[in-house]
Amino acid sequence: GSACGAVVAAAAALVEKAANLSTKHWEGASAALEQAHALRVKSFELIEEDAQAYLAFVEVLHAAKDHDRAESQEAVGTAHARTIDVPLRMTRAAAEVAELAVQVAQNGNPNLRADAVVAATLAAAAAESGLTLIEVNLGDAADDARLAVARKLARRASGLALSLRPRDS
Repeated sequence: GSACGAVVAAAAALVEKAANLSTKHWEGASAALEQAHALRVKSFELIEEDAQAYLAFVEVLHAAKDHDRAESQEAVGTAHARTIDVPLRMTRAAAEVAELAVQVAQNGNPNLRADAVVAATLAAAAAESGLTLIEVNLGDAADDARLAVARKLARRASGLALSLRPRDS
């Protein structure tokens, strides 16, 4: 999970760079810069949050062995939910970075288009990584609505990244 967040942050940083150097080429560059910065900061926060969610889940699992079954199940369920919710937030952030990257690639400084394309590619990979984590953490709960949301976000991010690739690649 932490690696997923780090990749989202790296992608957002590339969008920031490209947007920052696109202010003379595109009126929307300042807004894109602000949004990319916010997503980068949020992604760094999610790295820590993911680590804490995982550690809390492991701790609750160990503690559950020594406590009341009903009380333990509730605590395990709450901790487990965080191991899904945090990667979902990372996946959502990745999809947002991919959207921004496309905007910068299409409207920004043409000399930085490759940076925006790489940002979209990284964001798509992070979204797919987040989806994988969610799938694993959900286990047999394939009907969980969060999985459907994550799949949609990952597909969107991947489609956006692919839309920037040359036709013959």
